[in-house]
Amino acid sequence: MHLCWKMPAMELDSEAFVEVDPSGRYGRYSELLGSGAVKRVYRAFDQEEGIEVAWNQVKLRNFCHDQSMMERLYSEVKLLTSLKNNNIITLFREWRDTERNTLNFITEVCTSGNLRDYRKKHKQVSMQALKKWSWQILKGLDYLHRHEPCIIHRDLNCSNVFINGNIGQVKIGDLGLAAIVGKSHCAHSILGTPEFMAPELYEEDYTELVDIYSFGMCLLEMVTLELPYSECDNIARIYKKVTSGIRPDAMNKLKDPEVKAFIEKCLAHPRDRPSAADLLHDSFFHGISHDDDDEN
Repeated sequence: MHLCWKMPAMELDSEAFVEVDPSGRYGRYSELLGSGAVKRVYRAFDQEEGIEVAWNQVKLRNFCHDQSMMERLYSEVKLLTSLKNNNIITLFREWRDTERNTLNFITEVCTSGNLRDYRKKHKQVSMQALKKWSWQILKGLDYLHRHEPCIIHRDLNCSNVFINGNIGQVKIGDLGLAAIVGKSHCAHSILGTPEFMAPELYEEDYTELVDIYSFGMCLLEMVTLELPYSECDNIARIYKKVTSGIRPDAMNKLKDPEVKAFIEKCLAHPRDRPSAADLLHDSFFHGISHDDDDEN
């Protein structure tokens, strides 16, 4: 009789970690969740809590000749560990790997990915649902802007907002470009995604209200399913339109005057642009049920 040994199913199904953090608690898989100019985000696992997390990895060789950038990266990652709000992605742990020359940080992962992809996947979404998502983004911005020191996100767009689709919970993430501006509430460097950047960002003299402008563009994209200024075929044309105060063509696709008026408020000149706190009390959100037990 010929006997054939079979490996237990559990061993066959188990996935090997390609890297483990110094504490041995977090393990990184090879699967890439997303990547940007300086950062890669991998699927990972928290062995202590038994939950999936995101392993963010920054290759420091990109900054080895820029000490100020290195210091900024560290200070911002440290800052993120202090943020505690239901609408901001939580950062659990950070460390530098000198051998691999990387800065690593573990964050929570949202089950349904980013809001841009989620919205494309689910084209039939009520205005009420879009308002609920928008209200949560504003709650996150209000928390950042009221923080001591004040934090400006500077790169808010639908690919940097994440969602747990099963409960409709929205969280702001990717604070890699965040500026800590303190009491002056002013910053002076050009960073961000051109389609979502407020005109004053290009002038290098701005406040946290640039995030409100970006939020307005996020809402425009959520409603129209169109990237703002998609009619422009290069960044120079976007820059020209934005700095001239010319609205994206997508604004003409808005059928609901209430939605259009609300977005216009967000895109107004900085002196007329409301704060996140003001917008949370706007009549636009009347009748929308939401949890008020967020941490502030």
